[in-house]
Amino acid sequence: MNGLAKLGAVVDVEAGALVARSSGRLQGASIWLDFPSVGATENLLMAGVLAKGTTVIDNAAQEPEIADLCALLVEMGARIGGVGTSTLVVDGVDTLSPVSHRTVPDRIVAGTWAIGALMTAGDVMIHHGRADHLGIVLEKLCDAGALVELHADGFRVSAQGRPKSIDVVTLPYPGFPTDLLPQVIALEAISEGTSLITENVFDSRFVFCRELHKLGADLRTDGHHVVVRPTSRLVGDSVLASDVRAGAALVLAGLVAEGTTEVRDVHHIDRGYANFVESLTALGAQVRREPPSVVAA
Repeated sequence: MNGLAKLGAVVDVEAGALVARSSGRLQGASIWLDFPSVGATENLLMAGVLAKGTTVIDNAAQEPEIADLCALLVEMGARIGGVGTSTLVVDGVDTLSPVSHRTVPDRIVAGTWAIGALMTAGDVMIHHGRADHLGIVLEKLCDAGALVELHADGFRVSAQGRPKSIDVVTLPYPGFPTDLLPQVIALEAISEGTSLITENVFDSRFVFCRELHKLGADLRTDGHHVVVRPTSRLVGDSVLASDVRAGAALVLAGLVAEGTTEVRDVHHIDRGYANFVESLTALGAQVRREPPSVVAA
């Protein structure tokens, strides 16, 4: 909001929604982000490419998705410097042109399948997965006992026994992504040893721990930290998906729990995973999606 205001927009909250208006063309400005937010960086990039003059975004997010958005905008006619760094320099242009662009593969989806392979003692080839976008994640999975093999068309993850405990700290890219933390907590719930998980990015990330606890996970949260102790088994129960990543993590936990696990509010999962149930079924999981009326009953 502050960044858009510096570009000349008027931003208001109306009926719970943010509404941005401008009486004319936005004007380039120098903007410092207090936190390297992906969403803030993306919105300021898209606003800056058509603003008059130069926009400088300092402390910009450096996730692969930012570089991919920059590539798309440049293909459309934008002028952007500093791609891949924390300082983006955008020289505004008058118009953009339509193009065809293939987006970068989703590293969070790939990471979810990688964690799922280790949780279920599986062996999964993740086609089109970009291992170079998951450096710290794959390092941690190797520490937890996974075997990771790099291929020209992706990477393969196979379990080598019960997962080992690992400590994880989330940070902006290239650090460990917050969007894979729920899945890692589910992994650590069935691992050997005690794990310390620290969340530095998303304040509400540990809300789902209450649901994982219903399945038998031994968890203790304290502010930005959660301690995960080993448990002999997880047991199926009815749990609630509070967000997209929590939902995916609870489904993975349900795959290794004894009995049947029912995950409700799975519409959250649809926001981040295409054909989630179909992909799991293709890998051999016993998963089915019920209509909301059946689940509610």
